[in-house]
Amino acid sequence: MTSHVAFLAPVPLDSPRGNAITVTRIAHALRARGLDVCVRRADTGGLIERAAGSRPALIHAFHAYRAGPLGLSLAKACRAPLVITLTGTDVSDDLRDAERGRVVRESLLGAAAVTAFHDSVASEIVSALPALAPRLAVVPQSVHFPSAAPGEPAAAIHGDPCILFPAGIRPVKRPLLPLEPLDGLLRRYPDLRLWYAGPGLDPQETQLLEREIAGRPWARYLGPVPHAAMPSLLAASDIVLNCSLSEGGMANAVLEAFALGRAVLASDIPGNRSVVEDGVTGLLFSSEAELGGGVERLAADPALRRRLGDAGRRLLESRYTLARETEGYLEVYARVTGGQLS
Repeated sequence: MTSHVAFLAPVPLDSPRGNAITVTRIAHALRARGLDVCVRRADTGGLIERAAGSRPALIHAFHAYRAGPLGLSLAKACRAPLVITLTGTDVSDDLRDAERGRVVRESLLGAAAVTAFHDSVASEIVSALPALAPRLAVVPQSVHFPSAAPGEPAAAIHGDPCILFPAGIRPVKRPLLPLEPLDGLLRRYPDLRLWYAGPGLDPQETQLLEREIAGRPWARYLGPVPHAAMPSLLAASDIVLNCSLSEGGMANAVLEAFALGRAVLASDIPGNRSVVEDGVTGLLFSSEAELGGGVERLAADPALRRRLGDAGRRLLESRYTLARETEGYLEVYARVTGGQLS
């Protein structure tokens, strides 16, 4: 059997978005293990005809709604097994919508295997579709930073404390949430700075953010930042903030903060709780008051920031390695191809 695997990505790979980072990382790791991985955007025309000619051994779609339907069509045309990786909003949003949910269910039920980043996501899917239980596998994410391009300038951020909000600007990430709590800390911490780094994915939310920070000189939106530049931003930050309403398991940004030993302050949701143990590998908050209190606590205690950051890095290095992630997908591939692709 050919070792050719066709990846379907829900977003452009040159986008600094979580899905693009995930797909790029996994493709890189599998190629290093000898697989021929071809990555295409799920909205690219003519894929079925081209893929049928090349006869991939396996189709791997990332995001059940955005890439799942095309993956299912490709799998049928190529007579190849389909693997779908749940990446976030396909479970938290699309599955719960009447029309989009029908598409998600049809795609998942047609897959030979489905993977999730964490048990919490797997449990939610099994509750909605019990028939998927035997085909479901949990493959945790990892971290891999590409090398920065020669001569590429590193974005400079500063502050005391220096707070980084690394996320695409859209409602599910709640970018406006920290502004009022941090307003209340400026008298005590006049050098506090908040930096947003990520593409403006929702025009309305991006406009709202730009309007709100226009009168707050201590907050700045950097716009999209290349993934290779993120280590320099993370290394310069004191606190990495995650305010998400939902995550498809562990967030790339949180794991990347762990990799740089940064203190994480995150919303108390299942995806964040999968890696952030309150007071051990980071701090969790459930309200604006708790968010402000968490920032004040971390700003006042550099030793706490170091302790949390060190614990997060140890957790990443012990449980969320690229080798473990790669082996997880190879095991899934071997299972759905009868051991012919591993």
